[in-house]
Amino acid sequence: MKVAVLDIKGKETGRKVELSDAVFAIEPNNHAVYLDVKQYLAHQRQGTHKSKERAEIAGSTRKIKKQKGTGTARAGSIKSPVFRGGGRIFGPRPKDYKQKLNKNVKRLARRSALTLKSKDNAIMVVEDFNFEAPKTKDFKQFLKSLGLENKKSLIVLGDSNNNVYLSSRNLERSEVITNSELSTYKILNANNLVLLEGSLEGIESNLIK
Repeated sequence: MKVAVLDIKGKETGRKVELSDAVFAIEPNNHAVYLDVKQYLAHQRQGTHKSKERAEIAGSTRKIKKQKGTGTARAGSIKSPVFRGGGRIFGPRPKDYKQKLNKNVKRLARRSALTLKSKDNAIMVVEDFNFEAPKTKDFKQFLKSLGLENKKSLIVLGDSNNNVYLSSRNLERSEVITNSELSTYKILNANNLVLLEGSLEGIESNLIK
């Protein structure tokens, strides 16, 4: 599959690059995509939720009233969950939400996500560029030239570029990552995918093994 290469101003350079059919034109596996996105979202959870149970509440353990003759239910410690300020019954405890997923399934999911974007014509290839200094204004102009100023966009670099990354950090709808940070969730969460030429080899080598 051949795609035209654009410059930083959004104009065609007259060159085209070949995108591997093994990455950008496979039969999408929806279940693999579901599993990978589910794992990604699960890993975002801190799992530090905790409430105090009966044994952890500070308070007296004396019996607060006599056992019989009061006409109400028997009661012991004031720390009982039935009283205000008492411990919580079956409250949340710290938990690790991490899930295991086979590497081959993750690669299949990312290839499927890239294929879906390719079918929607939501992938652009731009020649490598850099900014002289980190400036959000320059990055906004770059997005505008591609017609992405009002869309969620994911820009994939070949290698880390501090000037480009810092220029994009203030923009809510745009994210800059390297090819090694590419995930199924990030691909699907963006309306458009902008791949720099230098990232293509890394993406294909990471997903074809």
